[in-house]
Amino acid sequence: MAPRTDLGKQYMSSGTEPKKEVATPRPSASILLISPSNEILLLHRVQTSSSFPSAHVFPGGNLSPSQDGKIPAANSSERHVDGPAYRLGAIREGFEESGILLAKKNDGSDSLLEVEETERERARKEIHAGKLKFLDWVEAQGGVVDTESLIPFTRWITPTNLPKRFTTQMYIYFLPLTQRTAKNISSKSVIPVPTSDGGVEHTAAIFASCSTWLQQASKNEIILYPPQFYLMYLLSHFLTASSSSPQSIEELQKQRDKVMEFLKGDGGDGKGVKWGEKVMSPNGIGLTKDGRSVLILNKPGPELQGSGRSGDEKRVVLVRFGKGGPRDVEVRERKVLLEEEMRTAKL
Repeated sequence: MAPRTDLGKQYMSSGTEPKKEVATPRPSASILLISPSNEILLLHRVQTSSSFPSAHVFPGGNLSPSQDGKIPAANSSERHVDGPAYRLGAIREGFEESGILLAKKNDGSDSLLEVEETERERARKEIHAGKLKFLDWVEAQGGVVDTESLIPFTRWITPTNLPKRFTTQMYIYFLPLTQRTAKNISSKSVIPVPTSDGGVEHTAAIFASCSTWLQQASKNEIILYPPQFYLMYLLSHFLTASSSSPQSIEELQKQRDKVMEFLKGDGGDGKGVKWGEKVMSPNGIGLTKDGRSVLILNKPGPELQGSGRSGDEKRVVLVRFGKGGPRDVEVRERKVLLEEEMRTAKL
């Protein structure tokens, strides 16, 4: 592996002490929303966005004290831990951005709350603008926010060399396999996107299989940043949605059961940190022979040094950074990559 000569644009630590004061990570949350056919939702961000321009991302965003309740202080041990504010913020942001409301009826039926389209769209805009409190509105509709069904799936902390930093809690949410309204959120659907201040944050919200998104990114047809690519890569081994023929509920449930079994483990890296507690603060360690940056994912970031938490010891992400965003993203086993690079160097 060649020495690092280009520090890249995103998700790389400089490996040296930053010259400026290190920014405090802002709390945020995102949801890997899985459809009744085990496809995953991605939003296509506009080109003018200040974060992830033109990229496809999971629904999510920054936590709001006025909407999501008490947010742990920057020096609190709870700042980088799954908690009520992160869960509520993830569902609120998901509703604002995609129109899908992860709330259940308060009648004990365990059914998802359905809201008439006109009212739903009005609420999305007013909640996004801070004119309406999300929790109050859900309760007024006869529902309760379904925070209990969120499954923690890694946390990502931005490296210290970037001016904007985030501590982002990732969740998985499985939409019910038997939901009657599944036809309204199929892979053919384009979900209305929120607007505020005269601008649009996303151009589309679409469900597709993990493998479809990964293939498009590998061909550089879409932009996926390392966290999105990496997490869908992990899920793609289990959620194998079929494009040729519909799968039975039993088959789809077996796939979900495999995901849940996977989350109980630690990835086999010997650290014992389960996937819900893993923390990734991507760190660039060099370049491959083809000029791609190698990002290791085992470091939790300076805020969690000595906490006992860590990321993925086994895998690395390869990515080519440029003005148009990350390209040629790939997940590899770290040991195999190093062996290949050493063999190439000897030739």
